[in-house]
Amino acid sequence: MRRLFTLAVLFCGALRAETALVLPFFNHSTSTNLDWIGESIAESVRDSLASEGLLVLDRDDRLEGYRRLSLRPGAELTHASIIKIGETLDASNVIYGYYELLPAPGDNPQSKGALRITARIMDLKHTRQAPALIELGALEDLARLEAHLGWQSLESLKGKAAPSEQEFLRARPPVRIDAVENYVRGLLATSPEQQHHFFTQAARLDEHYSQPCFRLGKTCWEQKDYKTAAGWLARVARTDPHYLEAQFFLGLSKYYNGDFAGAEQAFLLVAEAVPLNEVLNNLGAAQARRNNSAGAIASFKKALEGDSADPDYHFNLGYTLWRAGQYDAAVESFRAVVARDESDTEATILLGRSLKQDGPRPGDPKTEARERVKTNYDEAAYRQLQAELAK
Repeated sequence: MRRLFTLAVLFCGALRAETALVLPFFNHSTSTNLDWIGESIAESVRDSLASEGLLVLDRDDRLEGYRRLSLRPGAELTHASIIKIGETLDASNVIYGYYELLPAPGDNPQSKGALRITARIMDLKHTRQAPALIELGALEDLARLEAHLGWQSLESLKGKAAPSEQEFLRARPPVRIDAVENYVRGLLATSPEQQHHFFTQAARLDEHYSQPCFRLGKTCWEQKDYKTAAGWLARVARTDPHYLEAQFFLGLSKYYNGDFAGAEQAFLLVAEAVPLNEVLNNLGAAQARRNNSAGAIASFKKALEGDSADPDYHFNLGYTLWRAGQYDAAVESFRAVVARDESDTEATILLGRSLKQDGPRPGDPKTEARERVKTNYDEAAYRQLQAELAK
């Protein structure tokens, strides 16, 4: 898949699929303590669009755009700066806006106030701006307001292809505002300790809140705490735009925990939607650990079809063939590994044993469980390529 993506870039040149950029909304209230809401609205709208298959730049991309243009995150941008950051990041549409806190309505004196959100969608390709999208409701209903704004934005960009309002909102039950605040403060935190604290609080305050579960799962994965990572990642909802990525790392966590059946199930789910070479390779590794040689060989071959230059795919195929007693085919694979990496002593040794038709020896730790898994996951590149090829 990586090779296909590179070829698409080379031959398509400036041809790019339409991509949306969602900026933090500007705080027009008098309270700076509500600044976090602007980031929250942007994250919610971005997630709404991404979960329905639109290409949307993530938060890291946006921060990179700010850095390139020397813009201060959190500052209100001029119309010209909004256009500039969109052009800098090759976005087709930019969603931005502001929010303000109004007095609580008379029929709800317990409310902390009414929130009015005004959003704009700027079409950079045709230099035009859509009519304003407005949400108005109690501050405590922030999550519901954000979800409805996400649907309005989706309908504006996808038209009749967008799901119905009822269907969309039913799949996104409201989240407690204190949970949302803790999650966003975690995103804005500068230290891992602060991030962990806020994300944990968010997940504790609303057990159905998916986003902090993904963040906590990835953090535990990076810390090699695979058991805890699996627990968090399993809680990521299907409507979460990070769902497939969560399943990928759930599969890896289960793999390293020795739950190869669970790992195979997770990788199968991802492979059906995003058949990246890395996913197919890991699926093969899980199948091999379950002694499903035929399934593993088929998966490794699919990974090689996408990227025949990767020596790890050749190694995994050769290793599985060798364990299955298919020595001639194993020789071919191990030779391909050595041709790409002469320093791979493990492949060289197994090449020699394949030539001698010297198979596995039970209990030999040097030749047990040698499958090589991949830990990189680039769904965005796959989605971009699919969108470009669909033009």
